[in-house]
Amino acid sequence: MQPSRFNHSAKRFLLLAVFTLFSGGFYSAATANAQPNISIKGNFTPAKVGRGRTAQATVVMEIPRGFHVHSNKPLERFLIATQLQVEAPNGLRVGPVTYPRALLRNLKFSRNRVAVYEGRVTMRFSVMVPRNFATGTAEIKAKVRYQSCDDEVCFPPQTKEEKLWLKIE
Repeated sequence: MQPSRFNHSAKRFLLLAVFTLFSGGFYSAATANAQPNISIKGNFTPAKVGRGRTAQATVVMEIPRGFHVHSNKPLERFLIATQLQVEAPNGLRVGPVTYPRALLRNLKFSRNRVAVYEGRVTMRFSVMVPRNFATGTAEIKAKVRYQSCDDEVCFPPQTKEEKLWLKIE
């Protein structure tokens, strides 16, 4: 007995429907825990500084809603701290980085509260230009290392670099 043409078409349709249903389910599950796009921007105030003066730098992380990064001083040893590393040309003096106050949250992955940053995170440091430093433009690299998470999953650590330009007069 030969299968009818209708049965063959119905089987193909059913197979296609099942594949579409399952692949859509896998796709949405994978994107539900996708790593967030965290932006890093930096600037100097003032943008121009005279020799023998100091400029204040600001580096801002923008963390999308529903995500966080661990603070610069996590409360658990296994968590990866947010760190701002500054590279400046020889002769410029870079001051210590000032981090914002962390938020304490209860999250699903930890029995203890966790110190995190959410939303807009502002880190600051100063750059002192010696009197004998050459005039021109200096490139300062701000490298931010962090680990982003949502309430259930932490993603692999990342480092993003932002170049800041300081005009020296």
